[in-house]
Amino acid sequence: MADLAVSMPRERRRWPTLPFRSQGLVLAALCSFVALLSFAPLARLVLTAVAPDGAVDFGRLADLLLKTRTFVATVNSLHVAVASTAVAVVIGTMAAILTVHTDMRCKTVWVFGFVLPLMIPPQVTALAWVQAFSPTSPVLGLLGLALPPGARHPLFSASGIIILLGLYNAPLVFLTVRAALRRLPPNLAEAARAAGAGNWTLFATVVLPLARSGIVAGAALAFVSAIGNFGIQAMLGIPARFPTLITLIYQQLNSYGPSALADMAALALFLSVITVVGLGVNSLFGRRADIRVEGGGHPVAVDLGRYRPWVEAAAWLFLVATLILPLSALVATSLVRGFGQSLNVANLTLVNYQNALFHHGAIRDAFLTSLSLTTGATVILVAVSVFLAYFLTWQKGPLPRLLAIATEISYALPGIILGVSMILFFLKPLPLLGFSIYGTVWIILAAYLAHFLALALRPILGGFAQIHRSLEEAAQAAGAGFLQRMRDVILPLVAPAAVAAGVIVFMSALNEIQVSILLVSSGARTIGPMIVFLEEGGSSTLAAAVGCLMIVIVLLLMLAASLLAGRLPKGALPWQD
Repeated sequence: MADLAVSMPRERRRWPTLPFRSQGLVLAALCSFVALLSFAPLARLVLTAVAPDGAVDFGRLADLLLKTRTFVATVNSLHVAVASTAVAVVIGTMAAILTVHTDMRCKTVWVFGFVLPLMIPPQVTALAWVQAFSPTSPVLGLLGLALPPGARHPLFSASGIIILLGLYNAPLVFLTVRAALRRLPPNLAEAARAAGAGNWTLFATVVLPLARSGIVAGAALAFVSAIGNFGIQAMLGIPARFPTLITLIYQQLNSYGPSALADMAALALFLSVITVVGLGVNSLFGRRADIRVEGGGHPVAVDLGRYRPWVEAAAWLFLVATLILPLSALVATSLVRGFGQSLNVANLTLVNYQNALFHHGAIRDAFLTSLSLTTGATVILVAVSVFLAYFLTWQKGPLPRLLAIATEISYALPGIILGVSMILFFLKPLPLLGFSIYGTVWIILAAYLAHFLALALRPILGGFAQIHRSLEEAAQAAGAGFLQRMRDVILPLVAPAAVAAGVIVFMSALNEIQVSILLVSSGARTIGPMIVFLEEGGSSTLAAAVGCLMIVIVLLLMLAASLLAGRLPKGALPWQD
């Protein structure tokens, strides 16, 4: 008995130390991962912008920012960002009201079509619209509606960029406003009805005022997305000679190479400041617009009555004009032998797809590089996010909050800023290793890991929110170590959310352009920027074929994720109604 009494305290002291040690090591590894890929590159960007020669030089920074080309690019960036945000807010809010508060039929299919452009790479969207409304449009040509030969393309202008950015970002506003509308308690609408309010009065005095926080949040997302959207600004702005900050950074690197890094860093920092100010303004107005209500439930659906066929026809016509028409033009262009040829039996061919898949070495290598980088980034990020979500969900204190902020910053800032940061941070040889990863696939992988960590984390955090911690605490009381608890208890429970996170990250990274456009080289190209390179090189039909292949991949991945929808946290898949 004496031996037992002595052994019990020793046993109690012995087994808790190993779980604590492994948990601490994992947390330290996560902190190092985030610091190396998020904090350090952005800190290097700031240092290079304000002190390119090792000493703070605000005069040089001011001279660069006050140059005519920088001023014009800044005004243009703000112009298209603000105006396109207004377009996105109007369209996204109307779509949210239509799908939440009316008795429109086939809402699920319509929502899928409305959100689909958000899943398509912006450079593919821009290419589809350019080909749809060009004077040689294969679709409008068949209908006799094409512009006359030699006419200026209407999208190669500031108005074209604004319209396309507004349509592209409207689903972002739609998702946030729809979530806000679904939280509104139906008793408020019922009370307004009882007081004699009609449909217009109900929406103007009850629904929209209570949904202001969602509208403001959606506007902030649309603004940040618009100001950092390289694909649309480059595909439309460069041919139109309409410079913006993001295209100015791209052209600086193409023209001067790494010698222009100091100027690129300053422009990227300036773009970051504009983004942060935009988010700050959103936070200020969001707090003022945040009206808390109690309750919730099934939203009140307005009976459209005899207007329902007309409303539904207008809604579906909108999808035809903004989704079906551009994609049809893209497909038609990919099926003809030369750009501008009419789509008929004589010109019909699959040679562009054959070249893209089998004969064009640069495209094939870009596909393989993107596939390997995306797969590696997805596996790493899902594994990291499962452990990181554990600490963010169940650990309190400043360190988890700091980790959460770091992951969100790297995703919220325009991707081209992260690209500049990675060049600055990894240009010189790595300490102890003696070589640089600049110009290799490894710098693109590092950028993917930094940029998409927040995207992988969100669905997994939703999965953790559905787990009661008592299960994990019971395993800990039974003597299971941290890694054993993660393997045997946590991972099986969050596996569906982890799979959804993997699909979303894979789908986003495979066709990514915002981050990698500055990081690709002759020896390390990805498929996302290939659309821009092919279009700039005059291979429009080949670019269309690559764009169609990218859309097919997106649709297949969305379908695969939809099959898991029943086991995923609510809202994990944005296209699910």
